[in-house]
Amino acid sequence: MASRSAKTPETTQPAQRLPAELAHAEELAALREADDGPRPEGWRLSPRAVRTFILGSGRDRRIARKIHGNDALVERAIVTLTGQRGLMLVGEPGTAKSLLSELLAAAISGDSTLTVQGGAGVVEEQIRYGWNYALLLRDGPGPASLVPGPLHRAMAGGGLLRFEEISRCVTEVQDCLVPVLSERLLHIPELKDVQPYLLARPGFNVIATANLRDRGVNEMSAALKRRFNFETMRPLDGIEAQARLIGEEVARELVAQRIGTEVLPQVLTLLATAFHELRAGMVEGTAIERPGTVLSTAEAISVACNAAADCWYFGEQRLRPAHLARYLVGTAIKDDDEDRRRFAEYLRIVARRRAGSEDWQDFVAGGQGA
Repeated sequence: MASRSAKTPETTQPAQRLPAELAHAEELAALREADDGPRPEGWRLSPRAVRTFILGSGRDRRIARKIHGNDALVERAIVTLTGQRGLMLVGEPGTAKSLLSELLAAAISGDSTLTVQGGAGVVEEQIRYGWNYALLLRDGPGPASLVPGPLHRAMAGGGLLRFEEISRCVTEVQDCLVPVLSERLLHIPELKDVQPYLLARPGFNVIATANLRDRGVNEMSAALKRRFNFETMRPLDGIEAQARLIGEEVARELVAQRIGTEVLPQVLTLLATAFHELRAGMVEGTAIERPGTVLSTAEAISVACNAAADCWYFGEQRLRPAHLARYLVGTAIKDDDEDRRRFAEYLRIVARRRAGSEDWQDFVAGGQGA
């Protein structure tokens, strides 16, 4: 993750977070230099190098792994983007759909910022193109008065359009992609004296994401679905794998924020165990009610980072389970009274089943005092 004081190559202004093509610029440059694989027209890296960028490599020039699990899915996603069909990443919240979308765009086209954030208020003009109304009134519709949107820019530059949370847009807005994906052509009927359409350059494609929990909010039309290959992102299996990922991401974030809190591996394993048990609704053979909120690995990372910041800024040098429990309530459980009740019941069962564990009792005490 990018530092709050990170500098972009174009400016000395600090940035809270850099887009992937800037945050991983050295890795991308090294891959381009060593890349001798076959490359689809319009791509900056070969599919093999894109895979290495995302899944990592331990060879001479180490490339860090950025997506954990879903290796076969990543390969299928890359292959999809070599063709004429769009890529639809679906899954539960917190399964790294947006991260994978950003990494693919950064590696393939060198620009991950051609993005539409789906929502009920999004209209077609925000996706395709709009107009500079001062120039429009003075000169009429023309190339000079046209303001390209993310879709127009992606098609003109042979880039990848990222459409985040597409299912949150109304169906009519979603369907503006149908003719583009079918014909690789964007109609601009207002342009009468010049070519009234834009042809997509080689390399153009669309990556969309959708949360399974939003299914049914704005159902995608059959016509749109036919133009995408669907891939379902799965959460990491296994507590050890989750704890390892949490540890890597927390360490990166704490370095970026210049936080020196000591974070022991067993504390992160405890956090991963708590999230796993709450998601599964089971504690050592005892069934519990599962919270309705999202309890993803991303939420666990946020809990650990907030708890470590609490320790650093308020005078404690080591992260304890009690800190995790306190922030789990605010970061993951949030404001749902029923989920708070379910978490309290979980703490009661843990207190009884793990009475001999000092770490778990500290976790229970922190949760009960939150």
